[in-house]
Amino acid sequence: MDKAKLDRISALSRKQRSEGLSDTEKAEQAELRKEYLAAIRKSLRAELDNIEIVD
Repeated sequence: MDKAKLDRISALSRKQRSEGLSDTEKAEQAELRKEYLAAIRKSLRAELDNIEIVD
């Protein structure tokens, strides 16, 4: 996930708290959050796949 998308997520979150979002902004925020969570899950899964247990 690139910095521009993360900045947009933050901007929408700030706007939501201060004045509310339009329907299109809500849809955009939901899509961006979905992408963000997918990236986090992918990163975590890759990290866990690389763990090797040594006895």
